[in-house]
Amino acid sequence: MEFDLTWILLGLPLAFVLGWVASRFDLRQLRAENRRAPKAYFKGLNFLLNEQQDQAIDAFIEAVQNDPDTSELHFALGNLFRRRGEYDRAVRVHEHLLSRGDLSRVDRERAQHALALDFLKAGLLDRAEDALQRLEGTPFEAQARMALLAIYERSRDWPHAATIAHKMHQADQGDFSTRQAHYLCEQAQALTTQGDLPAAQALLEQAIAAAPQAARARIELARLQHLMGRPTAVLDTLQVLAEQNPAALPLAAPLLVEAATATGRVPQAQALLSAHYAQAPSLDVLEALVSIDTNDAATRPAARQRYVQHLDKERSLVAASKWLAGEKLEHEEFHPQIQRALEHAVKPLTRYRCAACGFEARQHFWQCPGCQTWDSYPARRVEEL
Repeated sequence: MEFDLTWILLGLPLAFVLGWVASRFDLRQLRAENRRAPKAYFKGLNFLLNEQQDQAIDAFIEAVQNDPDTSELHFALGNLFRRRGEYDRAVRVHEHLLSRGDLSRVDRERAQHALALDFLKAGLLDRAEDALQRLEGTPFEAQARMALLAIYERSRDWPHAATIAHKMHQADQGDFSTRQAHYLCEQAQALTTQGDLPAAQALLEQAIAAAPQAARARIELARLQHLMGRPTAVLDTLQVLAEQNPAALPLAAPLLVEAATATGRVPQAQALLSAHYAQAPSLDVLEALVSIDTNDAATRPAARQRYVQHLDKERSLVAASKWLAGEKLEHEEFHPQIQRALEHAVKPLTRYRCAACGFEARQHFWQCPGCQTWDSYPARRVEEL
């Protein structure tokens, strides 16, 4: 059979025309889809800038439906859901991203981090912990460890918190030695409550070795030694505290006086407190010195005079109230009412205040109950700040 070249000559132009028509049809369809997707995207962005989050979410959902493979739109949508408090929807978006097999490693790590944030915001700490642990070895590792540390501190899981803090310290993410000492002190307090005083003492000694400059471990050790009936050890521990961290001595001043009285070393304690008071006048140290004078019959009459001397240095309503408590007034029958009014007025001035958030409390905290910040309470009363 003879091959006819005419069909080839006629078929080539026809194939070219059909290919051109098909390409133009695909190109128009692609352009139409691209126009729809950016239009929905920019519409959502406009709503977002105008703080119209409901409309922004609707626009982004439309954009995702037009192009379900666009991961950036999923991230934007998930973040919007989280900001609105719709954590279950945010979780579904980020879990959908993680289920995709075509997702790049960078986007997968980003989605894992976003999912962890969803669980954290929702208060699902166990699921957040698992999600954060999966971020080890990723660019989000440092943020994940910090979040894990917050979870363990909130749940008072001090051993796990110590492990994370050690990793962060080794990775040069900051100096966590003081915080590790706090964790050891917290565990020592639990053992003290259970009656295991030797184990508590061992932990406190570890805390001192971990952070020699920190005050809490020595104060807690002195209190433990007091419980164990070792006043000499208490005095020695607080002597080192006064040398290493003199600013914290007001917190232990009453215990120092008690230990000195039990060991017959009152003059030594008085000299230590007087030297500290001369450098930094403090209400707690003043009260400790007054108690020493009150316990000695020879100096008892002059004890109240210390309040007047303090008023020469500081304008203290607390000191004035304490001095007036022992003063005889012309109308003595009104003294109780006046004294009660003064004590009520000065009560807020004797509180401690967090330097980070301003939370006030009658007792000194090493970790603020309000903002969870460590070492944010100065060892001084509100009136002294």
